[in-house]
Amino acid sequence: MSNLPLMDGITLIDSGMIREGLAACYALERDGRIAIIETGTRNSVPRILAWLADNSYGRDQVDYVIATHVHLDHAGGVGLLMQEIEGATLVIHPRGARHMAQPAKLQAGATAVYGEEAYQQMYGDLIPVSEDRMHIAEDGSTLTLGASTLTFLDTPGHANHHFCVHESVSNGFFTGDTFGIAYRELLVAGRPFIFPSSTPVQFNPEALKASIQRMLEFGTERMFLTHYGMVEEPAALALELYEQIDGYVAICDEVLAQMPEAGFERGALIQERLTEFTLARALAHGCEEATAREHIAFDMGLNAQGLEVWLAGRS
Repeated sequence: MSNLPLMDGITLIDSGMIREGLAACYALERDGRIAIIETGTRNSVPRILAWLADNSYGRDQVDYVIATHVHLDHAGGVGLLMQEIEGATLVIHPRGARHMAQPAKLQAGATAVYGEEAYQQMYGDLIPVSEDRMHIAEDGSTLTLGASTLTFLDTPGHANHHFCVHESVSNGFFTGDTFGIAYRELLVAGRPFIFPSSTPVQFNPEALKASIQRMLEFGTERMFLTHYGMVEEPAALALELYEQIDGYVAICDEVLAQMPEAGFERGALIQERLTEFTLARALAHGCEEATAREHIAFDMGLNAQGLEVWLAGRS
């Protein structure tokens, strides 16, 4: 189990999902009040509770549980954590609230993808949250945590039920999947290798670029990625994301010209081209090839699925 203090009052708690270093939860402490941002899966909840106990925080000090969106690597543990921390308020996107109140559809969809046994091992049964324990964070709305102000921005592009959270003291955003993926294993001389997340089913390239631009307009100094950890110099990283989002679109255009009909073969070709594209960028960044292949493989499969859904919707 790994907890990593990032800066004063902000700790990364590894969710333990699939492997260490894949998905992060964050504990934000300001003046003795705490927000948990991202919960991982229900299997992550004991890690969050252990962090509280190990640091002598009472559960009654947790004011907010915040999920950037309802994909289960971010929000699968929400119901259980809310059950364990009875005084907390769930902060959720307007389009995500109903899924937290009635998570059966989320669970059924994920079970259809993974199969019952694998789903249960990874996620487990989802626990509903009463609507009277939710705060719906509209675009531009704020909450206070001690002396800190949390500002919520509607950030579609990865998902339509996604917000990002600006925290005033750190001048950083908790970005969910909107600001991409940067695994620590792909750091080269301290420089992160970053790439977008286009997982199913609501990828929208222009909306995603616009959401990234909105965050930069805050003059933010750092981003706290769910996948994975804190990155700085966000303006330069944003340019890399823009280039790759445009590259994803170009790959889809090329594949569509070659294979007008949707299907398994087209999806496999998108994944192959996407992997080639991303691997070339990783090698140019200085990543070791075997390590890069290993750590992008899972996401290239998911990203290709999302691009195929997007492509099918526009073709």
